[in-house]
Amino acid sequence: MKLGIVGLPNVGKSTLFNALTNAGAQSANYAFCTIEPNVGIVPVPDERLDRLAEMYKPHKVTPATIEFVDIAGLVKGASKGEGLGNKFLSHIREVDAIIHVVRCFDDDNILHVDGKVDPQRDIETINLELILSDAEILDRRIDRDTKALKGDKTVAKELEFLKRIRAELDNGVCARAVEMTEEEREVLSTVALLTSKPVIYACNMSEQDFANINDNEYVKAVKKIAAAEGSQVLPICAEFEAQLADLDKEEREMFLQDAGIASGGLDLLIQKSYDLLGLMSFLTAGEQEVRAWTIKKGTKAPQAAGKIHTDFERGFIRAEVVSYDELIECGSMAVAKEKGLVRSEGKEYVMQDGDVVLFRFNV
Repeated sequence: MKLGIVGLPNVGKSTLFNALTNAGAQSANYAFCTIEPNVGIVPVPDERLDRLAEMYKPHKVTPATIEFVDIAGLVKGASKGEGLGNKFLSHIREVDAIIHVVRCFDDDNILHVDGKVDPQRDIETINLELILSDAEILDRRIDRDTKALKGDKTVAKELEFLKRIRAELDNGVCARAVEMTEEEREVLSTVALLTSKPVIYACNMSEQDFANINDNEYVKAVKKIAAAEGSQVLPICAEFEAQLADLDKEEREMFLQDAGIASGGLDLLIQKSYDLLGLMSFLTAGEQEVRAWTIKKGTKAPQAAGKIHTDFERGFIRAEVVSYDELIECGSMAVAKEKGLVRSEGKEYVMQDGDVVLFRFNV
């Protein structure tokens, strides 16, 4: 899973990226500090792996990972190549979802490209550039379908839908905010529009404001926008996360406890990202390795096996499955089998989050 961190210059993108990945990306108080995207591979926090490691004493523990991409700050005119617009658009096209960092704090010492903090205007600035880029792509597709319609009348329904999306773009509405059927959603997935990508708005706040989230008018404005388009919102303090990143696990837990916060921004961001993209994890466990594997919700057992190796999917026989909770309660796989909790599932089995699985297959 690849998440692109975007936003206007000087909103805290690189600070947040550094905090989440501890990768040391350049961060400074001037526009276009980030030119080429910084990339960080981050392990997905999963306490289940720790418990399974205690049980199996494996040679290694491998968590699922998530890739964060810190993309150059966007300015007006990006869709026409202004600033680093062309690079911005090409990089954002490659990600699965967008983390849109929105500045929700006042600080005279940190410049704002438009001179004043205004989350609604800032979001509209970025969305407009994505909409303009999408409009060009959609125009080309509509032109192609219009020509194809002369010899294939079945294209008519698809063409009508695409024209409806194009009209919404003209009204400043992102494609993800348009109501559509599953069939229409399938059509849209073949066009790969930027504004159809799922979004989490990360409201970057000061430490002082973060302690009083509900009183922040900037955050309220972002929540209103997100609700209208079905996006998610995560209030976050990049500076606070940067402090957490420098601490070891025990110190971090104490720091969060003293601050009265249940978990850090990374954990919450990954949880929201998984929900946004309809993802979950299944687990494999043994003496060699305990590992988490990320799959789409609704994935069947053979396709889940294919995440481990293509041979597993081709030669799939069955999956021996026990839920994580039942396995932990039993204390060992042997006891779980004795109690009849380990199930033998076939090709039609739909995987569940937290399934601990052993796949049987023909070579």
